[in-house]
Amino acid sequence: MKTVNEWFDEYSESHQNKTNKLIHWVCVPTIYFSILGILAHFSVLLTALLVIMAMIFYARLDIVLAIAMAALTLLMSWLIFILPAGFGLYIALFVIAWIGQFYGHKIEGKKPSFFKDLQFLLIGPIWCVDAYLGKVSSKWNSRQKSQIASI
Repeated sequence: MKTVNEWFDEYSESHQNKTNKLIHWVCVPTIYFSILGILAHFSVLLTALLVIMAMIFYARLDIVLAIAMAALTLLMSWLIFILPAGFGLYIALFVIAWIGQFYGHKIEGKKPSFFKDLQFLLIGPIWCVDAYLGKVSSKWNSRQKSQIASI
């Protein structure tokens, strides 16, 4: 199994452009949120099972990032629970965010990483969390220091 650093290094290859990175830091969490909302609309149990599987994947890579993803997931799940949003909102967010993602890659001039390996769909969210932790805490040893410094 690849290490988190190997995943981030490979993911970062197609995320060098400043605009593309900013788009990803908005669109990746939006896609994650919309997927949780779409799945929860159909089955909370299925959603919980898939989240647990994702958290196991994250914990095998990095326990701190897994805890941060769990906290983010709980926050998003709480918002989904309290907001009177319908299924259509989550579909709209999903579509708009994916349009943003592909636009970012058009600017970048490189294909999205998940075209190479679908596991990159799970790497995107922790890549964003890692960058966020690097920005808000001088104590966080972000795996993306060169990525963050350029923003």
